Amino acid sequence: MLLSNRAFAHIRLENYGSAVQDSTNAIEVDPQYVKAYYRRGSSHYALGHFIEALKDFRIVAKLQPRDADGRKKLKECENALRKQRFEEAISTPEVALMKISETIDVKAMEVEAEYDGIRMTEDSIVTFAFVSDMMERFKTGKTIHLRYACEILLQTKFLLERLPSVVDIDVPLGTHFTVCGDVHGQFFDLCNIFEINGLPSAENPYLFNGDFVDRGSFSAEVILTLFAFKCLHPGGMYLTRGNHETAAMNKMYGFHGEIKAKYNAKLADLFQEIFTYLPLGSVLGSRVFIVHGGLFSRDGVSLDELRAIDRFREPPDEGPFCEMLWSDPCSEPGRHPSKRGVGVAFGADVTKNFLAENNLDLVVRSHEVKDDGFEVDHDGALITVFSAPNYCDQMGNKGAFIRFEDDMVPHFTSFVAVPHPPSRPMQYAPSSFMFQ
Repeated sequence: MLLSNRAFAHIRLENYGSAVQDSTNAIEVDPQYVKAYYRRGSSHYALGHFIEALKDFRIVAKLQPRDADGRKKLKECENALRKQRFEEAISTPEVALMKISETIDVKAMEVEAEYDGIRMTEDSIVTFAFVSDMMERFKTGKTIHLRYACEILLQTKFLLERLPSVVDIDVPLGTHFTVCGDVHGQFFDLCNIFEINGLPSAENPYLFNGDFVDRGSFSAEVILTLFAFKCLHPGGMYLTRGNHETAAMNKMYGFHGEIKAKYNAKLADLFQEIFTYLPLGSVLGSRVFIVHGGLFSRDGVSLDELRAIDRFREPPDEGPFCEMLWSDPCSEPGRHPSKRGVGVAFGADVTKNFLAENNLDLVVRSHEVKDDGFEVDHDGALITVFSAPNYCDQMGNKGAFIRFEDDMVPHFTSFVAVPHPPSRPMQYAPSSFMFQ
């Protein structure tokens, strides 16, 4: 019972790897303890391990055949596995050749006369006036026209696909640079960052370090704003891919459903394509390595190796690509299994070796909630920054961002959450499966 209850706590913390381990240990103590199978199945499902989840919920159904919730979860597993196999079956090389972006003709999309927002110019230039009007529309609960959303995505694709998988960013003498962590669909808190620190521009550049979407139910507004600023000021907005800029996470945690509800399914699919063009990391001022998740399961990983990663796809289940999105630091030296069940937990020695091998001074990553919005670890060699205050309307944490001057010394600003319209987190998610 104790192990199973701790597994439930791990599920709520989204430490699905630890939840699987605790549930498995509980089952070894008592093979008839149904809650352990239920919680292990929920964890496998959240990790996308549908075959393993199906096995556990079949045991739940056998041990408690009258449990309606267990039967419901079994059905969800069967449907998810069936859908996964269907998608794999149709993903032939011939189908893969046709990208969603190649099927969209924005010129054929008519903007109706009654559309009350500012319009793009004839040559579809994203202007400051357009971005300002768009953000004001978002604050009042309105959307932009589908044509303009497609224009922003296609122009962002053009900019992103030409970048290497790790981007080198200069910070010239006398300038500054701001790094933000996870925003997770909290649009009104994003606007507050811009109120505190200024709008993105060539003179006030930003990097947002992944997990722009999911959970918060204003993810459409967040990502369109970030992409629009990328179009407006390509050198003033840098974006790194997080583990939530992936198809599986978007379908589970709400972004895919939100885009379908606010726009349509084809735009949701276009977002999935554009996310594959996002770089996986950056090197700031030749001294600071910025990545969403963390470091690697082996020594000797070089920046050149990371630059050469073929990122134009969904991430694999292991290796440097996966670990850049999913890994976390830990207090113990060496490497350890991830509490999440994906990536690796790495100690201060791993961080210091990576920095020394690549002639760097500091790792900046995101991916984890911190009470003050940031935390310095590994004897000052690693910083976590998280920019979604009062995460999911319940954590009570502050958000933060880091401002670097040209000397590459980090300066932290913490901030609290601001009010937002009544839209609950995960409103567009298809199921609350992983929280049961």
